[in-house]
Amino acid sequence: MTSTINLRYVLFLAGTAAIGGLLFGFDIAIISGAGPFLIRQFGLGDLGLGLAFSSLLFGCVIGSAVAGRITDRYGRRRILLWVAVLFALTSAATALAWSFHSFLAARFLGGLAVGAVSLVSPMYVSEISPPTLRGRMGTLYQMSIVTGILASYCINYLLRDLGPDNWRWMFMSGVIPSAIFLGLLLLAPETPRFLVMSGRADAARAILERIGGRASAEFALGEITASLRTQRGAWRDLLQPGIRRALVVGFWLAILIHFSGINTVIDYAPAIFQSAGWQLDAALLSTFVVGLTNFAFTAVSFWTIDRYGRRPLYIVGSLGMALTLLALTVAVLLGQFHGTQVLVLILAYLICFCSCIGPVFWTLVPEIFPNNIRGTAMIVPVLTQWVANAIVVLLFPAALHRLGQAATFGILAAVSLAQALFTMRYVPETKNRPLEEIEEFWTRVPLSKEG
Repeated sequence: MTSTINLRYVLFLAGTAAIGGLLFGFDIAIISGAGPFLIRQFGLGDLGLGLAFSSLLFGCVIGSAVAGRITDRYGRRRILLWVAVLFALTSAATALAWSFHSFLAARFLGGLAVGAVSLVSPMYVSEISPPTLRGRMGTLYQMSIVTGILASYCINYLLRDLGPDNWRWMFMSGVIPSAIFLGLLLLAPETPRFLVMSGRADAARAILERIGGRASAEFALGEITASLRTQRGAWRDLLQPGIRRALVVGFWLAILIHFSGINTVIDYAPAIFQSAGWQLDAALLSTFVVGLTNFAFTAVSFWTIDRYGRRPLYIVGSLGMALTLLALTVAVLLGQFHGTQVLVLILAYLICFCSCIGPVFWTLVPEIFPNNIRGTAMIVPVLTQWVANAIVVLLFPAALHRLGQAATFGILAAVSLAQALFTMRYVPETKNRPLEEIEEFWTRVPLSKEG
């Protein structure tokens, strides 16, 4: 089916939803620069520091679980509006925290927003994007995440000498992007797929026509309607053979993406550089270099994900991460874990992740689930990745100090290799496939076969 795509409109819709990723990245990474000052403010040890970093992530677990169910009832757009408000309120509450317990509570509540947006934003992008552009539009979400990370690193560095309350201003700055997100969402419509699910086919047709023209809209509307007849979206539907296969793949990808270490680098970059002999100012400046690299190479994925496909990028990225983590392990064992070479290896690891793994994960996961059950099914991989993320971030400071650097990086390297092997065997290619065709794949191809 040929059509003339209204690229400007698609970019506006995908870009608006993707701003949720900016808030995601900002909230995840802003604490990396605040961490050294929180240690002084609250007198934190390894476990206290792990709790300060992971409290948001445990909130993400609940936020993603709740959002997955209510988004199929109330819609993608409405949930995102609530999330934007919650982002603003919790940013201010974290900045105004009067004790460590109130700080943890505010971060936990902020995690509800991050968890919800991590599920709903990529779902929105996936559902409004034509198949030929869905990969690139999906990378906008990951681009927004790394933009948020880069912005937080920049803010952390600029505010480092502001005084004993500098960490409060770091968190308060999150109110600004939250307000922008809310304003743009007020101009965006609901997704066509949810409109059809809720009995508003005419509204769905109008949006589809604006995206791709009348002929394309009728074709897409027919496919959406047909796919929705076969699924009711209940929890028991997750046990159907085809959906169960997709859930297994999503579940393991969600575990592997975090146990391969990306958030230890994003959150604890200053601590890693300090352990390599860097002073605090230099360590904070190096995190800005990390954020800039993250941003630049995520932009590369915008041009490669629809050209080379999801599966090849995931395999190449995983193998690259394993090699760089192995090199860090060897550097520790040889007594060479210091100076510029640590920065170079960290950047190489990050390049492999942000140009391949990050964009593909958030594009692939919404693609593999059927229309009517997508909100419910997305709970499994999104909730799983937040649990894995929280565990890794909570335990990393203790692991680094007790197991040692070599063992810690060695474990992360082994998981990265396992991620590559799992992808080779079980993950299908979804490039240029309509969501309805991907849905059919799981019911007719054994789990161990690649599509």
